[in-house]
Amino acid sequence: MRIRTTIATAALLLFPLAVAAQQPAAPPPVAEGIAAVGPGKFAGIMDARVTLSVEAIDKAGRTIVLKDSKGEQSKFVVGDQVKNFDQIKVGDLVVMSYTQELLMTLRKGGGQLRERIDSGQQGTAAPGQMPGAFESKEVAFIADVQQVDSKKGTVTLRGALRTVTLKIKDPQQLKLISKGDQVEGVFSEAIAVAVVPAAAKARK
Repeated sequence: MRIRTTIATAALLLFPLAVAAQQPAAPPPVAEGIAAVGPGKFAGIMDARVTLSVEAIDKAGRTIVLKDSKGEQSKFVVGDQVKNFDQIKVGDLVVMSYTQELLMTLRKGGGQLRERIDSGQQGTAAPGQMPGAFESKEVAFIADVQQVDSKKGTVTLRGALRTVTLKIKDPQQLKLISKGDQVEGVFSEAIAVAVVPAAAKARK
């Protein structure tokens, strides 16, 4: 995950409502390494955490400058939906955690209709607290196996709305999958952002 992309993601989550607009076209990062956890059962998990520091604030213009661990800075305009903007001070930390999990079970021969069921929840800090936000999404799906590439170690799945290619770590398990099979699974994603006061940081 590139630093600038990480900063942008953290900012979008700190300033909710923009989050819902995020619909990445590319496969999720967890798609790069799916491991077999049993015959015909697969799982992939990705965890990431990033901390950004607040370098400058313009309260009149509602802008904030965040810096990552490499010193790269980015400036953002904070929307009016962030009610606790005045709580943020220079020296505070913006802490973001991000998790993806994909669980799948192979269904030999298929025969079911492709489907997708979306669910999720989100929330923000209460008035008077330091700004923060979280969002979780879950997608239950049935997808067709469209292609298996033994040389690349990948399987291409066609779902109800999109097609993705996953990299399977275990070559022997990949041999169990054939075009025309189906997989049933759940993809979940959770992101949380919190502003840590400089005073709290100093006490640790």
